[in-house]
Amino acid sequence: MLRSALSLGLVMGLGACAAPRRAPPADTPPEAAWYGRLALKVDSLPPQSFNASFELLGHAEAGSLRLFTPLGGTAGEVRWQAGRAELQTGQDTRRYPSMDELTLALTGAALPLPALFHWLRGEQVTVPGWQADLSQLPDGRLLAQRLDPAPVVDLRVLLDR
Repeated sequence: MLRSALSLGLVMGLGACAAPRRAPPADTPPEAAWYGRLALKVDSLPPQSFNASFELLGHAEAGSLRLFTPLGGTAGEVRWQAGRAELQTGQDTRRYPSMDELTLALTGAALPLPALFHWLRGEQVTVPGWQADLSQLPDGRLLAQRLDPAPVVDLRVLLDR
């Protein structure tokens, strides 16, 4: 039930349209800000699928991920720092002890946030069970897949250039 409510809150009306880019805070270095679209598919029971425009700011230890509706409104925001992660959708805020637990509750699979930041910078790092294809990163495309343990997860990122 919780997963369904969170999923509905995040993906209701989301599509592949790009949201207007918002300026990052003045103290955010350019290498700590990414914008684009993402698609996440989790082969769970029931299958989970998310598509959204996004703004990712920060680094693995502290940051935020905002997901946008096709019209540019904020569908949800995830914020994290050491020992804490929270998801805000509208007036509802849910708190978790870590990003692993937040993504597990939301999607049914823990996502490798620290590795994602390395991958976005073009750095190949190994995460048990995950494979990242960085060959199209110069064109703004990243594909990461978790094959083991189940469920299979497919993460695709298309960066704005």
